[in-house]
Amino acid sequence: MLLKILGSSSRGNAYILENEREALLIECGVPFFSVKWAVGFNISKIAGCLLTHEHKDHSLAASEVVKNRIPLYCSNGTWEAISKSEKLKKVKHGVNILTERKPVKIGGFTVLPFSTTHNAAEPMGFIINHKETGSILFATDTRLLPYAFTNVDNIMLECNHSESIIDERIKNGEIDEATAARSLANHMSIETLKDALVNDIDISTVKSICLLHLSAENANARAFAMEIKELTGKTVFVAKPGLEVGINKC
Repeated sequence: MLLKILGSSSRGNAYILENEREALLIECGVPFFSVKWAVGFNISKIAGCLLTHEHKDHSLAASEVVKNRIPLYCSNGTWEAISKSEKLKKVKHGVNILTERKPVKIGGFTVLPFSTTHNAAEPMGFIINHKETGSILFATDTRLLPYAFTNVDNIMLECNHSESIIDERIKNGEIDEATAARSLANHMSIETLKDALVNDIDISTVKSICLLHLSAENANARAFAMEIKELTGKTVFVAKPGLEVGINKC
């Protein structure tokens, strides 16, 4: 299974899991043309699109997804938020409402949604299972993980900022305290991620860790990757547009 990164920042987020037969789109916060390009314009192979929440950097192309008959999967709160737009007001079909901790089958993928912590209507993360990838833990735009996780083969988690970098920028007058507080309250820091990898996730079966949604100003991609690799001993990479990585059970 190939993981394709179309975007992983406040400018736009989208990821594709793809093999020769099918693909799963996770987030649609980039122009839909980018999605079509990523799958060689064979959009019929996209079994569905998972949407974590309604913010535009994650949902920009939602109307195009539905228009092109790609099933959209999101929480009721997320759908109510995005369906207020003119392009989605009249949509009656193609939207599937997810319920926390109730699994759903999307092509060859089985997805278990869970709640996350963010300034959105009803944000979710996902455990994505496929026979090729095993279990993938996916969560972005969340302050923390609400549950403990076991039997995880691959991890895709937000690593948005460092609390120490934000503190230093506040001292230097580069960021105001209100803006800093929003980041701290709604996005996962590397400190929180490291704590989760030690205390909340059994990483004994994990093969790879992908760091998502790094802040341009409050993160250091190379240092973050090195810290997580030293902590876990796993293969670690940072999501960036254009990156393609094999995600498998071994």
